[in-house]
Amino acid sequence: MNRRTFSAAALLAPLAISRGAPAAAARSFEVQRTEAEWRAMLSPLEYRVMRQEGTERAGTSPLTDEKRAGTYLCRGCDLPLYPSDTKYDSGTGWPSFWKALPEAIETKQDRKLFMLRTECHCRRCGSHLGHIFEDGPQPTGKRHCINGVSLKFVPA
Repeated sequence: MNRRTFSAAALLAPLAISRGAPAAAARSFEVQRTEAEWRAMLSPLEYRVMRQEGTERAGTSPLTDEKRAGTYLCRGCDLPLYPSDTKYDSGTGWPSFWKALPEAIETKQDRKLFMLRTECHCRRCGSHLGHIFEDGPQPTGKRHCINGVSLKFVPA
């Protein structure tokens, strides 16, 4: 492998990794569906984000500006994930929360973009939600930066 092919491979590696196997393929979850069932119930963008660990464009989710009291559910299985009183405006263009509901999400390490991040997903169906960062508000100091297409909002 010469320098040119190595450079091209290094640049294309994140694309290959991020379009790999569905998010839930790594382990078994309480709610399981076939790939065909997921594709039938989700839009192409929802499928790419939730099942292939993609990311929606910043500023495209109407949930970013949602201000009503209520609960944010997993679009894949309706598990309650985030109460509205933990939502805040992070200025990132994605719905952001400082804390999830107890036992709603699970996390794993994500090294796809040549850095270490904490990926979060629904603990019941494995759908990719987004990432958790250490620059959020108190009391947790966490920022759960969540793809709006992974969520449903139910007003109180």
